[in-house]
Amino acid sequence: MSKKRIRHVAALLLALAAILPTTAAGAPSANLWERWLAHDPAARTTIDHAVWGDFLSAHLVIGADGINRVNYRGVSTQRRSELTAYLDELQRVAIDRYARPEQFAFWVNLYNALTVRVVLDHYPVASIRDIDLGGGFFADGPWQRKLVTVEANELSLDDIEHRILRPIWNDPRVHYAVSCASLGCPNLQPRAFTGENREAMLESAARAYVNHPRGIEFVGGRLVVSSIYEWFQEDFGGSDTSVIAHLTRYADAPLAEQLRRTRRIGGNRYDWSLNDAAKAH
Repeated sequence: MSKKRIRHVAALLLALAAILPTTAAGAPSANLWERWLAHDPAARTTIDHAVWGDFLSAHLVIGADGINRVNYRGVSTQRRSELTAYLDELQRVAIDRYARPEQFAFWVNLYNALTVRVVLDHYPVASIRDIDLGGGFFADGPWQRKLVTVEANELSLDDIEHRILRPIWNDPRVHYAVSCASLGCPNLQPRAFTGENREAMLESAARAYVNHPRGIEFVGGRLVVSSIYEWFQEDFGGSDTSVIAHLTRYADAPLAEQLRRTRRIGGNRYDWSLNDAAKAH
């Protein structure tokens, strides 16, 4: 490659980096898509997520090690068709007409069901990051590809998480609700989210992750956390101190006491291996 060509590519990379919103760690930052702010606070209508709940009951394996895995290999053709029909039905919902709690459940269930469907479409894979659907120069995995259409707007998984859920709800517990199909991420919950159960499920999911070694662990006296707390530190207050305060809120004793004596985070880690029940030890 000529020097002129190299300079051209380098300039292109710098230009793209300048317009793509990211956190300091390189993960996408919350970037509000204002179109999705519309809602009806007085609405009492609910959305039926029974199909997704049935899928989870049939194919989510609750591990003795505290990690929930999906039995991707055991999903029948009929069950796969039902999941696709459920996703099609969600794409026909006029979500603007619902209240905020129902909207939250809608977006989380859409994200999680769509993620499972993407994995099923490419199974077997060792990691969701091996699923290359394109979607951008810096694409890594399926997250940037437009996969669904809601109210005439094409959406990617990144859109749902980083342009809708995170900036609209401004709640760090969003990270415990959406599942990236990896062993390192918070558990895919065994029930579908609803407007009614949302708060209880978020609290339970946060507590489960914080008190599991893949969430946080003291190693040789150092606090080692999930990379989620590094990638999205801005959602947890923006500093080691605020992250530790968040962790302390959900930690059981004596872990909470140990956290209260801790002033800084000593490292982070993440396991991108697929949350595949067939690979459980």
